[in-house]
Amino acid sequence: MKDGRAMERALELARKGEGLTRPNPPVGAVLVRGGEEIAAGYHRRAGGPHAEAACLASAPRLTPAQWSQSTLYVTLEPCSTEGRTPPCTRAILEHGVGRVVVGTEDPNPSHAGEGLRELRAGGVDVECGVLRDEAEALIAPFAKWIVSGRPRVTLKLAMTADGRIADRDGRSRWISGPEARTCVQALRRRADAIMVGSGTVAHDDPSLLPRPAEGREPYRVILDADGRLHPGARVFQDEASARTLVFTPEGAPRGELPVEPIEVPETNGGCDPGAVLDTLGERGLLHVLCEGGGEIAAALAGAQLVDEYIFFMAPRILGGDARPAFAPMGLGLADARALKYEEICRVGEDLMIRAAKGHGDNRREWPQTGTEFTEEGGRKEAQNKGGRHVHGNH
Repeated sequence: MKDGRAMERALELARKGEGLTRPNPPVGAVLVRGGEEIAAGYHRRAGGPHAEAACLASAPRLTPAQWSQSTLYVTLEPCSTEGRTPPCTRAILEHGVGRVVVGTEDPNPSHAGEGLRELRAGGVDVECGVLRDEAEALIAPFAKWIVSGRPRVTLKLAMTADGRIADRDGRSRWISGPEARTCVQALRRRADAIMVGSGTVAHDDPSLLPRPAEGREPYRVILDADGRLHPGARVFQDEASARTLVFTPEGAPRGELPVEPIEVPETNGGCDPGAVLDTLGERGLLHVLCEGGGEIAAALAGAQLVDEYIFFMAPRILGGDARPAFAPMGLGLADARALKYEEICRVGEDLMIRAAKGHGDNRREWPQTGTEFTEEGGRKEAQNKGGRHVHGNH
């Protein structure tokens, strides 16, 4: 098994932990000897065994010579500090693993490189940077949180071809097709919180929970600027009601709700989105999936707080009297929020567009091959199907 394939396997394992490990990042590990995988593991929950420990514990009985001939592949630099669990570097050295291959360094400035140095000092052959881009993408929410204290924000919107997220009466079920909605469930399973505005709750009464949950327990975050929430809404009455957080601007009207709203400063008539993210970060939430509506989308985009955009664009047109994806932002062309397209593909009858926050003019030629968004929320290489595609411490 070559280094790249072994790291791909470790990444596959790590993705099983997305949405389960907060405030830790998802990590996967694979032990290889003689070109064959002999053990594997991933971090399943905070406080539980780290990926390296789980992998080593599941290994068959080996002699010291056999351990020295083994290679441990791990998506993130092994931790070297004592926390809720012992440091992984200690376990690796105690087992006598001869070689360690790492996807990327720990993004925590206080720990970055320490684990690698400790292993090298212990005589381990260490290589770092195999499938670095994929490994960094996997821990992007953790990296954002550990550096800034705020969660990574993914803004997901289902819209028509003319950029409308609801008709003129506020109805939005269903703009996107069933395949796109299945993908949204996978996105929810990767997130620590699902955020919407009170208008979405009032019109649709959604649960916002991933179905199936597969062990995930995300928070529901509702921004309520004008006291529109009703105590009978599903988010207050279902089995996850204890994980419903309501934010209101200071001094704003509020109704009688089963939960105590969290007050944050007011900005442009609504909740200050930066203050909301600060509060969520303090709770150890790494990744927020915002599902609209237009007011929140505009507030986040206007404040440059969106890290990733995911648009599901349906082949329909509603016209100018329907609800826009983004509320008025008061921007001129020179101030327009730039995006960088990273992935475009078909999902059923819809288009899925994934973009990152860009800088300046990002126009460029598109390649003729790309990626396909799977129902599990992952990505696989795809042949061109007549459309353009864009490639896009624990």
